[in-house]
Amino acid sequence: MSDRLTIGQLYPASVHPQVLQRTQAAKNSAAAEASFESVLQKNMLKFSNHAAKRLEQRGIELGSRQLDQISSAVDKAAAKGSKESLILLKDMALIVSVPNRTVVTAMDGSSMKDNVFTQIDSAVIIS
Repeated sequence: MSDRLTIGQLYPASVHPQVLQRTQAAKNSAAAEASFESVLQKNMLKFSNHAAKRLEQRGIELGSRQLDQISSAVDKAAAKGSKESLILLKDMALIVSVPNRTVVTAMDGSSMKDNVFTQIDSAVIIS
């Protein structure tokens, strides 16, 4: 009769502890990087194609301070359970999908005059 090969025979049953530690450290590092990436993506403010076009058409430029203010406003809306929020920042209005952290559309001061905002459940005013 021939001997059957088993996993224990193909790979040694005892592996040097340093090899196990390096393997585990590599897995932990990969998991930490993936976790950091997912957290970063969840917290990053995004702009839909439509919003990007509106910003460009209307000549609206957002600086890093304004982006921080908008992101903070989205955080506040999320804390209250909002889904779709109107964010008013000086002379512009943004409609944001709060769960996705995505700006859906943007208007400047002249575009938002005599306008009705529908399908929103909250408004955040940034002074």
